[in-house]
Amino acid sequence: MLYHIFALLQDKYDIPGAGLFQYISFRAGLAIILSLVISMLLGGRIIKFLRKQQIGETIRDLGLEGQNEKAGTPTMGGVIIILATLVPAILLARLDNVYVILMIIVTVWMALIGFTDDYIKVFKKDKGGLKGRTKVLGQVVLGLIVGLVMLFSDQVVVRMSPAEAELGGYEILERVNINPRTNQPTKESVYVKTTLTNVPFLKGNNLDYTTFLWFLKDNASTWVWVIFLPLIIIIVTAVSNGANLTDGLDGLATGVSAVVGGTLGILAYVSSHTLFADYLNILYLPYTSELVVFSACFIGGCIGFLWYNAYPAKVFMGDTGSLTIGGIIATMAIVLRKELLIPLLCGIFLVENLSVVLQVFYFKYTRKKYGEGRRLFRMAPLHHHYQKLGMHESKIVARFWIVSVLLAVLTIITLKIR
Repeated sequence: MLYHIFALLQDKYDIPGAGLFQYISFRAGLAIILSLVISMLLGGRIIKFLRKQQIGETIRDLGLEGQNEKAGTPTMGGVIIILATLVPAILLARLDNVYVILMIIVTVWMALIGFTDDYIKVFKKDKGGLKGRTKVLGQVVLGLIVGLVMLFSDQVVVRMSPAEAELGGYEILERVNINPRTNQPTKESVYVKTTLTNVPFLKGNNLDYTTFLWFLKDNASTWVWVIFLPLIIIIVTAVSNGANLTDGLDGLATGVSAVVGGTLGILAYVSSHTLFADYLNILYLPYTSELVVFSACFIGGCIGFLWYNAYPAKVFMGDTGSLTIGGIIATMAIVLRKELLIPLLCGIFLVENLSVVLQVFYFKYTRKKYGEGRRLFRMAPLHHHYQKLGMHESKIVARFWIVSVLLAVLTIITLKIR
């Protein structure tokens, strides 16, 4: 919103300083500050309101140290993250950008699903919350929305040379002779519609999903949605559920998400910068620079919430927050065409998910084979396993953060490893 206002002021009245809002770096820095300020100003008030309404977490006795002390801690605190992300994004990002619009839709959509789940648990006293199939249906619909935008929006394009476009047989939407960053003449390039994505560790570093439909030959691009849409749905569902499972210790999901959000911000910046994209040999994605601003809003929201969520937590994010941050992370990775890096970047979410799956599978397998169920871990998700081993939760959280930073660095390094 402010971008458009200051752009108008600069064009009509040439007001000194109005041009600052043209710079992504300025708006991204301002977004983090504004997100933190919103978190600080509203966080305490929201927590007091939740306590007044007696919106507290009912803790099931799992035999974990210090667990009973958390009973009654306000939940649904994810509202803090959502407000601290959406408000700066609406104020500082370009609202005519399809990626920004999509991220706002994703945030609101997942927030509504999570809020409904928490509302049923807290106010209806139904520990099961929103029915599993209803929750999954909401995630599937969101995955469809994201996939369809990627397939059909004219702003979702890849920039390449005319020779590359002709060789790949891609649909050309626009020919470009001006560098969008400097407004100076440059060699001709084209914007094309494609399902290309970046693949780590391979020499070409690119993969077109139409490759899997090679037998359809010229009709592959017409039917690529058969592969693309289910993949997007799986990614959105898996990452949002992974974030939900990770939210079990004070500050765990929040800190990990901030690290992942920062990494996605870096990926958005290099993917939208001509020189960096060429140097790293990754896809140049026009218009994605606005995701740097949104990522900054998300980072600020997570860090601001961590102020209240760090051990001992004054508030829990609940499904309102965990499902939302998972949806945001999944969608950003998809639109940046880095979805194949998710298992590495979101390794904490992946391991937490796998620990639950393996625990259930092993229990059922041993019950069938030996007549009694056995456990692979002392408790799942994995962070509870370490609690059962006697490790304090603050140490578990800190070590998970460290691993998350390591995975983030490895993710960035893969851009140059072929």
